[in-house]
Amino acid sequence: MSKVYFMDFKIRDMEKDSKVQKIERLCDAAGLKNILKAGDLTAVKLHFGERGNDGFISPVYVRRVVEKIKEQGAVAFLTDTNTLYVGERQNAAAHLKLAVEHGFDYAVVGAPVIIADGLRGKNSREIPVHAKHFETVTVAGDIVDADSMVVLSHFKGHPIAGFGGAIKNLAMGCAPAAGKKAQHQERPCIDEDLCIGCGTCVRECAAHALSLENAKAHLNAQKCVGCGKCVTVCPQHAVSMDLKKQSTAFMERLVEYAKGAVDNKKGRVFYMNFLMNITPLCDCFRFSNTAVVPDIGLLASEDPVALDKASIDLVVEQAGHDIMHDLHQKSDMMRQLTYGAEIGLGSMSYELVSLNGGNE
Repeated sequence: MSKVYFMDFKIRDMEKDSKVQKIERLCDAAGLKNILKAGDLTAVKLHFGERGNDGFISPVYVRRVVEKIKEQGAVAFLTDTNTLYVGERQNAAAHLKLAVEHGFDYAVVGAPVIIADGLRGKNSREIPVHAKHFETVTVAGDIVDADSMVVLSHFKGHPIAGFGGAIKNLAMGCAPAAGKKAQHQERPCIDEDLCIGCGTCVRECAAHALSLENAKAHLNAQKCVGCGKCVTVCPQHAVSMDLKKQSTAFMERLVEYAKGAVDNKKGRVFYMNFLMNITPLCDCFRFSNTAVVPDIGLLASEDPVALDKASIDLVVEQAGHDIMHDLHQKSDMMRQLTYGAEIGLGSMSYELVSLNGGNE
């Protein structure tokens, strides 16, 4: 049974209960120092957000984690990989520019930003996993080469994965474009009877895979990257993915990539999930929707499966019903967890260690 450490955001002591102080104490209690060695090049894996989106983890919070890494004599760098879809994070130059605009600058976070798959997403390694869907997975080179890793994930919903937490942060976030494409094999279909030719999907498709032909949306499957954004923006619900048939395989591919991202770092990875601003969609959209539940708190563990399972359970408890399933009913989201346990990424059994109140 894995331990998952939890701190809520309730202020019990005005002298020591700010969010940044809670982050510091959570890092100490959950054993961040145990995964670090002096001189480590430690990757701090996070998401810098898309332009127009403000759901990403605040750089003010990230700085506290960086300072804890430095206390152990390790060298921290912030990192993410370039996107598969066309946008402002498709190459390292544009990605770095946006990261700085969102506050991930050395003066703020105390660490440099390195885009792990290089300028054009070509810096990668083939990692053997010998699993159901992949013999090898393609992982960003600088993720592989890092000595240790701290994975900071903003927990939220996702149109295909159902939810995005530590597992998805590893799987998609540590893969270059080629690896992301290998995971995204689903393609949408268009119901011409429902399509009114409004062009919303065409305007929103960053891959330019959609066009209007005879006043109906048309998909170029060769250009499509399977991101599913067209499904979420169509006002007529004319665009869909058969997720009930495709979702399970997608989850399994996701998990195999997550395992490949950390297989060379046994005992050297620390995970934190931020259960705040829990929006229905991921941070890759150019907006942040209203949170589906009030902020819950911070979780930390050395087990990404247990961490995501505890996150789901706390969100359900806060909402009073299975809100993540209600938001994304066609997603086989729990397969992330069950398959992760099957292939040795982590355990679904966990002990929630509360660091609130008198238990601190």
